[in-house]
Amino acid sequence: MSTYTDLHLLTELEPVVEDNINRHLGVAKDWHPHDYVPWDEGRNFAALGGADWELAQSPLSEVARVAMITNLLTEDNLPSYHRTIAENFSLDGAWGTWVGRWTAEENRHSIAMRDYLLVTRSVDPVKLERDRMAHLELGVEAPEEYGGVLDQVVYVTIQELATRISHRQTARVCDEPIADALLKRIATDENLHMIFYRNLTAAALEIAPDQVLKSIVKVTTNFVMPGEGKPDFRRNGVLMVKHGIYDLRQHLDDVLRPIFKVWGLFDRTDVSAAGEQYRDELGRHLEKLEADVVRFEESRARAVERERAREARRSA
Repeated sequence: MSTYTDLHLLTELEPVVEDNINRHLGVAKDWHPHDYVPWDEGRNFAALGGADWELAQSPLSEVARVAMITNLLTEDNLPSYHRTIAENFSLDGAWGTWVGRWTAEENRHSIAMRDYLLVTRSVDPVKLERDRMAHLELGVEAPEEYGGVLDQVVYVTIQELATRISHRQTARVCDEPIADALLKRIATDENLHMIFYRNLTAAALEIAPDQVLKSIVKVTTNFVMPGEGKPDFRRNGVLMVKHGIYDLRQHLDDVLRPIFKVWGLFDRTDVSAAGEQYRDELGRHLEKLEADVVRFEESRARAVERERAREARRSA
């Protein structure tokens, strides 16, 4: 089968981008960050004659605070994400229209989350700002293994769905109606963005199935969420995994398998021998993930039992 350049793929896919922009605009609902912030709970910090933040002021649990901060800092790195997709897509024509629209929609997420957290005094505002500065100064670079339009389209398809799940599960642990409404609203945006990129990947599979399969294998086997390597990312990630906000089971059963099913990856008959090799590699990776999930769940169950035993001893 032919190997297509990025320029050819961008040209071939532009009508699909235009169609999906129109579909997206037809179903996406405008919303306003200020409508999800309980402004009457706000008060001045010490610099303006009020009181500085103390942990006792936060209405959120440690898990909820960690999840909200992690999700917010992920959203904060929008300038890096914009640069990456602009470099790999295009700022011309329908591609440029989508890059601009996607960026504008994503920007609302950090605005709304930060306003909510500061007004409700849910997190330490000084540490939050220091972490934001550190995150944005470092930025986010696409992994060296990724390169080109196909790798990026596949990556954002998976990443947007993973982010949607993370926001929805964070809403659960916040256990607060306004945070619940806000995070569900953000999750809806992420889902619509995922559908856009998923449809684009599906169209690319019709043009260059072998190349897309290669990208799917590359992205899936090297996948990390944006924010990897930043301060507290690993510690916070472990806590989020422990409490089911985003773990390997969700990544496998709620992200990868549903997306691959929509793409019909294991049913396609239009791949070459090279494409079959990529598909076999992907199948082996999914089997490995399943084994890893089982081991992780068994380990987590043992940890829960140990914690229950400790609690029982303390209560005795």
